[in-house]
Amino acid sequence: MSKIFDIIGAGIGGLTTAIALERKGIKTRIFEQAEEIKQVGAGIILANNAMQVYDKLGLRNIIEENGNPISSMNITKKNLKPLSKIDLSYFEQKHNTKNIAIHRGILQQILIKELKTTKIYLNHKLTKIEKNGNDYDLKFSNGEKIKSVHVIGADGLNSTVRETIFPNTSIRNANQICWRGVTDYELPKKYGNELNEAWGKTERFGFVQIAENKVYWYALKAFKEDKNEFSVKDLNTYFKDYNTTIKGLVKATKKEHINTAEISDLKPTNIWYKENVCLIGDSAHATTPNMGQGACQAIEDAYVLSECLDKYNINKAFLEYQKIRLPKAHQVVKASWMVGKMAHFSNPILIGLRNLMLQVTPSSVNKRQNEQIFQLAKI
Repeated sequence: MSKIFDIIGAGIGGLTTAIALERKGIKTRIFEQAEEIKQVGAGIILANNAMQVYDKLGLRNIIEENGNPISSMNITKKNLKPLSKIDLSYFEQKHNTKNIAIHRGILQQILIKELKTTKIYLNHKLTKIEKNGNDYDLKFSNGEKIKSVHVIGADGLNSTVRETIFPNTSIRNANQICWRGVTDYELPKKYGNELNEAWGKTERFGFVQIAENKVYWYALKAFKEDKNEFSVKDLNTYFKDYNTTIKGLVKATKKEHINTAEISDLKPTNIWYKENVCLIGDSAHATTPNMGQGACQAIEDAYVLSECLDKYNINKAFLEYQKIRLPKAHQVVKASWMVGKMAHFSNPILIGLRNLMLQVTPSSVNKRQNEQIFQLAKI
């Protein structure tokens, strides 16, 4: 396939797609709205399914060397007493890959360095995509106009590609505010290879080590009407009743280095492509972050799409990609939305029932759920 594929967005999904297509001998260009690719102060957990893809792309070792392996995911009370524990060692052995926590910026740099022929055009914010005969005109805010044959929208939740091609999609607001930070901090050894997420009343706090003495943490709080009712300045107050490790992480992080965002997802939509334009990652199936699968699902998209484009003509490839990926991606979106609501109960009775349910759920049920998520599609 000699035609060039134009990828809109240089996030994890867009970069991984470019690498996967390069491996198949397919040429790509990436157009990114940012003027420079900065190391945002956030971490990312590459679950087993994502690491299987990077293993196929030959990137497993370098990612493992730059991250920290995670062998357990725990939901806990505010005092970090476990409510639910998922042992990931079974999946590590089954798929011969670990779950890796890594700084998002470091992962991005690894992926950029891996590109051999793809050029990244920075300061190219897409404003319009128009059909022009068999091709497309891509118009950017910097005034440039580029002719394109094949377009892959990897431009996130607020995708210009999606809004242009599928204008009737809708974004759902979870009414939750999220703060993310990375800080130098020496965790107690027992937390070194775990992801812990403490659930309270209308708020929760998660943390994971991403390198030696470096921790990525995130905190969420539900709001009723106005997202501005909560401020990063008051984080210490919101989590004053939590374990000393959690309070220590908040205190150790400079407030100006904490990223604040509202939590939203994309209401599931059943069409991800039209003619020679296809969506991947958040632009197709943005999910709330409650299962740690947002980037992982985009990475799976990259793998499946590259395999399909290698095997079929473009229209058949897009159809097969959608057929393979849509059910699983939607399952993750729906499950993540439900987890997010359950984690932010305010009623003490519901909180008690929720905690009891987490404690009595057999490990075999958790294992079966993760089995489905971690299993890659056979193409």
